Amino acid sequence: MTPDFLVVGAGVAGLRAAIELSRFGEVLVIAKAGLRESSSEYAQGGIAVALSDDDEVELHEQDTLAAGAGLCDPDAVHCLVEEGPACIQQLLDWGAQFDRKGDGFLFGLEGAHSRRRILHAKGDSTGREISRTLYREAVAHENINFRSHSAIVDLLMAGGEAAGALVYDESSQRQMRIYAHAVLLATGGMGRLFRYTTNPDVATGDGVATAYRAGAQISDIEFIQFHPTALHLEGAPHFLLSEALRGEGAYLINTVGERFMPGYHERAELAPRDVVSRSIFKEMRRTGADHVFMDLRHLDAAFVRQRFPRIYDTCLAHGMDITSSLVPAAPAAHYSMGGVRTDLDGRTNIPRLYAAGEVASTGVHGANRLASNSLLEGVVYGARAGKAMQEWIGRAPAATGEVPEPLLPVMEESELRRLTWEDCGIRRRAEQLEAMVERMAMTPMVPVQEATTALYELRNMHTVAGLVAQCALARRESRGAHFRADFPETLPEFQKHSLITKTNEVTFI
Repeated sequence: MTPDFLVVGAGVAGLRAAIELSRFGEVLVIAKAGLRESSSEYAQGGIAVALSDDDEVELHEQDTLAAGAGLCDPDAVHCLVEEGPACIQQLLDWGAQFDRKGDGFLFGLEGAHSRRRILHAKGDSTGREISRTLYREAVAHENINFRSHSAIVDLLMAGGEAAGALVYDESSQRQMRIYAHAVLLATGGMGRLFRYTTNPDVATGDGVATAYRAGAQISDIEFIQFHPTALHLEGAPHFLLSEALRGEGAYLINTVGERFMPGYHERAELAPRDVVSRSIFKEMRRTGADHVFMDLRHLDAAFVRQRFPRIYDTCLAHGMDITSSLVPAAPAAHYSMGGVRTDLDGRTNIPRLYAAGEVASTGVHGANRLASNSLLEGVVYGARAGKAMQEWIGRAPAATGEVPEPLLPVMEESELRRLTWEDCGIRRRAEQLEAMVERMAMTPMVPVQEATTALYELRNMHTVAGLVAQCALARRESRGAHFRADFPETLPEFQKHSLITKTNEVTFI
């Protein structure tokens, strides 16, 4: 199978890149599960863009830089916010329907934003609406083809360049080779590494792991954003309780009935996510509870049901009416700020290999992503990567040799997720991180006996867990979403990006 371009992942970044690439050649989009199963589908909070009358691109830029705790790439942030309005207009032209108030848009407020600039769709289904719009546009292009239930195993390499991908086809239970002039990794995040996560099951770090094995640079992978509020209810999934709930006035209450956030930050519930997550973690330890509560009881019930229909219905299905009951909540792994290091056009250090969306590390999020910038990043940088990849049209890579046989870790996934949560979670210490690094390094690796998507996912999770632990151990400070209890200060000598490849130890640049 030899398309001109291979896109791995069918979320917002992958679909937006595919649409751009369709102008230059044949595009194949592969998805590990169904074509509509991605983190983009679950994004509730919205998409941030400076479009309101009282907002400016420069203000969005300043808010993003402030949230990033000194590690944002200013050029990357400028691209994001400057190109954002035009990208939103393009989505509107393709049929996206965002919530409106009269003749204008209904803008929401979220933590660390200085203006109401968050666009939503159907209240809390923004990611689903943007994904729907992009998918509908993509399928209208004859040059774009799709394959579902096809998991990337490894990149095919030729002379130091990416030549395609080795893919496991779940329907035939066989590996297949897909050659392409250029490859885009748009595989999303890695939340399933952790015991508690808001991410879908497909978020197993596949793009980071395969790129790392091929020799790509991985940057800032220690910065994992733990969303402050996921539903913590026995028998229910760790469903995301959107930051927009707090933006509309919800309070956080501990289990002894105290509203605690004003004591931790001047912006209270609207403080940056890392601050809120650590504050909740401290309150849970102080009170001996495994959760806190979100309180919406003082808000108008009809407004809550209309503004957050998906959250309301999901909680109600598990016996919880969020308009009249305290909602149990606790932090959960949500988003990776780091990933495969790229330039502003998605290029990695490997020729013909690109990355966009959550899998990529452009520097746009720094050490702590500003709320609702992720969907915007997927749209903006997906388009930029698609435009850049056309430079390889008509320049087919050389034939590739044999791919080394994959080795799988002898380890239960539940054990891996427990260790990652405990040792690489919200609060980190050297002894825990050292133990994690050693445990990952000493895990027995065996050849594939009977291939399954789940085993390949476990292999990737094992790889990425080791990278997170190594980089978190090397960063001997606290910054943004990375908190070291043994190094609680933010230090100027670490105002640098971490970098790791398969041939080098962690360095800072």
